[in-house]
Amino acid sequence: MRKIILISVFLTNLTFYAQLPQNMLTPTEGIADYEEYEGSLYLKAQYKEASIIDEKLGTIDAKLKYNIFTDALEYKEGSNLYNIHKSPTVHARIDGDYFYYCEFKNTRGADRSGYYILVELNDQYRIYKKYTLRIKDPINNEMTHTHYPGELRTLTTYYLEENNVILELPMNKKELLASFSDKQEDLKSYLKKEKIRFKKEEDLIRLVSRYNALKSNDSTRTRSLLSNAGSIRR
Repeated sequence: MRKIILISVFLTNLTFYAQLPQNMLTPTEGIADYEEYEGSLYLKAQYKEASIIDEKLGTIDAKLKYNIFTDALEYKEGSNLYNIHKSPTVHARIDGDYFYYCEFKNTRGADRSGYYILVELNDQYRIYKKYTLRIKDPINNEMTHTHYPGELRTLTTYYLEENNVILELPMNKKELLASFSDKQEDLKSYLKKEKIRFKKEEDLIRLVSRYNALKSNDSTRTRSLLSNAGSIRR
């Protein structure tokens, strides 16, 4: 029985750490420029158990971590570092989050391709979030002998998507209501009644869902949730 258990564990590890297909990998190098900065270039410091879903090859298990700075999924094999090939047909699940490489456009037609995390799926629309970095360089003042270290701060932005066009969802009451101006009064009442908090992901999803319901009941206007997007940034 002990031999069977050991063989089973060995085979499991062998499968988990099997080499990924080379056509899925792009060689890369680590970035040393920000090692002294507070914060991290990565969403998580350690490699996490992940599933790579290739629509042609199927699902492959590996350990990955997301590099916010390069917008890449990193994989390490021995001393070699790779990025997973960026393709709309290759997705990854890391710690319960689904990373999709999307070739989106914003409402003005500008390219906004990159990795997005799906947070809400609806027949008409989807809500994604995307991570970016705010980089603050160190400050050395020789006159006052003061030093402020560099800082890497992770920012989270939410997007509403319809037909590969995305609209940034402002995390500010005034700006968000302006985005949904055709239902502004209804949403004001909903915000007050439900005590919506704009910094909570769950509440943001609820608000968009409410807006979608209001649009669905409106037979005189377009049901597109992006119909008032002309005044929105990005």
